[in-house]
Amino acid sequence: MCTARFTHINETFDCGYCGHRVIPHQHGSCRNHCPSCLYSRHLDINPGDRSSDCGGLMPAVKAIIKQMDQVTLIHRCNQCGIEKSNRSAPDDDFEKILEIMRHSN
Repeated sequence: MCTARFTHINETFDCGYCGHRVIPHQHGSCRNHCPSCLYSRHLDINPGDRSSDCGGLMPAVKAIIKQMDQVTLIHRCNQCGIEKSNRSAPDDDFEKILEIMRHSN
């Protein structure tokens, strides 16, 4: 789902937390977190706009089951504290997601 405030960016990046080389998402949506450690980076005000000056690392602090096959990750910026929600990806480390679920209750 694209809105007027959504900029589609799906490119390779190196994770700022674990250094993993993250390849573009293969299922048509945008990749915004590392599938290995689940960290994101605070780059956007609106998805894909790259207009945030913060740049802080954002660990996944909560995982919410939305549907049987869909988990939403909540990332909190270590620098400014903002929280953003993001869909999990099929290649995300499921053990890490379960660990987040266990520790966020």
